[in-house]
Amino acid sequence: MGNKNLADNEYRTFCDFLEQQCGIVLGDNKMYLVKSRLSPLMTRFDIESLTELVNRTLKPTERQLRSAVVDAMTTNETLWFRDTYPFELLKNKIFPELDSGRGVKIWSAASSSGQEPYSIAMTITEYKAKQKSRSNFSVVGTDISNTMLDLCKNAEYDNLALSRGLSDERRKAFFEDSGNGMMKVKADIRRIVNYRHMNLLDNYSLMGKFDIIFCRNVLIYFSPEIKSQIINKFADQLNPNGFLILGASESMSGLSDKFEMIRCNPGIIYKKK
Repeated sequence: MGNKNLADNEYRTFCDFLEQQCGIVLGDNKMYLVKSRLSPLMTRFDIESLTELVNRTLKPTERQLRSAVVDAMTTNETLWFRDTYPFELLKNKIFPELDSGRGVKIWSAASSSGQEPYSIAMTITEYKAKQKSRSNFSVVGTDISNTMLDLCKNAEYDNLALSRGLSDERRKAFFEDSGNGMMKVKADIRRIVNYRHMNLLDNYSLMGKFDIIFCRNVLIYFSPEIKSQIINKFADQLNPNGFLILGASESMSGLSDKFEMIRCNPGIIYKKK
C-alpha cells in the first residue's frame, strides 16, 4: 500500500480539521501518531494512501469515514483506578463532605473504554458498604467516540485490560466471567453508570448539575483558549462547593478563577468557589 507520509501542507490541513471537529491540537511533530492511528482505516475503507484518506476525510459527505477518523484520533489508553489518589480522595474526603442524604452526581467527562466511570462506581460501592450510606450516587460517562461508548456499555474486558490497575480483590468482587475469555462488570456496578455521547466543545447545559466532575488527561489535547472555555463550562455545571478533578500532570493556572485549589497529599483537586 502506498502508505507514505503526508506532505506538510496536507498534515497541517488535517490538523486544522481535527481542531475544528473536536478541539484537539496536534502540533508539528505528531505525524507518527497520525500514521499509526489512521493506517488501520486504510484497510477498512480500502484506501490506497494516507493522502487519499485525509483528502476524503475533509469532504463533508464522507460521514462514516470522518467519524472513524475522529474515533481513531481521540481514543486514549486508560487504566483502572488511574493514579490511585483520586479514588482514595473520593472515599476519604469528597464523599463524606457531599454525602448529605440527597444524592451525589458525578460526571466522568472522557470515559474512553469505561475504566474511569466503572472505577468510580466501584469506589462508591466500597464507600457505601463501609459508611452504611443510604445516599443515591450516580455516574454519567461521556465520550466523543461512539465506538468507545459501545465498549463502555458492553462492559467486557480481556485479561490484558484487567491487568492494568485492578487488584485481585476488586476483580473478584466486581467482575464475572462472561464465558468467552472475557470478564464483565457486574450488574450492580453497571447500574450506577449511564453513558451518553458528548463533544467537550459543545454546550453542557442539558447535562444538568453535578457534584463532582472528572476530566483527566484530556485537556492536554486542547489549546489554552479551549481549555479555559471547557473549565469555565464545567464550573457552570457544578453545584456550589462541587469538585473538579484533573489529571495528575494537568494544572488550571491561568485558565479559570472559578475554582479554589486544594492540595491533598498526594494530589490536587479543585473546589468551585
